[in-house]
This record gives sequence, structure tokens and C-alpha cells, in this order.
Amino acid sequence: MRKLESVTPSATMPSALTCDLGLGCGDVQSLRVDRANTVLYCDAWAETVAFYRELLGFDVEHDSDWFVEFRLTDDAFLSIADARRATIDAVGGRGITLTLHTGGISAARELLTGRGVAATPITRRWGADVFYCHDPEGHRIELWSESSGD
Repeated sequence: MRKLESVTPSATMPSALTCDLGLGCGDVQSLRVDRANTVLYCDAWAETVAFYRELLGFDVEHDSDWFVEFRLTDDAFLSIADARRATIDAVGGRGITLTLHTGGISAARELLTGRGVAATPITRRWGADVFYCHDPEGHRIELWSESSGD
């Protein structure tokens, strides 16, 4: 593995914040995050909202005529924004993978395929059992759980 060089402090970054990117940041205090929300800007907005609401069964936290926020956990959210009404363009699923942990990978795959979602077979990657599907906008969704070891 190639070791990354240290960050050179800038005028806006105190020298105490210099860190070796490959090995961690030592004494650098971490930014505290209390909530995470990923926003997907979509051209196929209505279909993508229906996918997360009806096929994945995510609970709606906030709903408007161009933006829907789904609650994934107490502190994690996924929002679907209509790109036609936003200042950020849709990317057609390019470069995005949503990675979602589930306790029962086989049951999750069975649930989704039973609802008509095309899903890959379950495979083992990085010591976990995983499968993939895509939302109507083309965003890749990886569902995983700890490997059963079989």
C-alpha cells in the first residue's frame, strides 16, 4: 500500500491540523456529526420516491412537491430531490453507491425481489454478505450484513 504524503497547512488551516492521511490525524479533533442526510438529485423523481417509499418501505420524515426525506435510522436520512426544481443536476446514478447494513441479508433480498426489484445474487465481499440493486434513477444500492461464514 502506498503511503500518502502529509497535508501541508494552508493559511486557513493551523499547522496543528497537519496529518498523515494514510495513518490518521493524531491529535486532530474530529468534527462531531449528530445526523447524516444524503441527497440524491433525480430526473426520475416520482419513480425514485415511489421506489424508496413503496418498495423499500422507508418512512417519510418530510414531504413536499419536489423533495422527500426518508428516515433510515434515528440519525441517518436519505432525501430525493427533483433535479428539475433544484440548482444541482442529477447524475443518473453515476458515481454513487448507497451502502445499507441489514441484519438479515437473505430476508432483505427475498423481500425486495418479491416486490419486483431486480437484485444480484448474494456474494461475499470484504468479509460481508452483499447484494446489489438499483433505484429507478440508476443509483447503486449495496445491502450487506456480517458474513454467515458458510
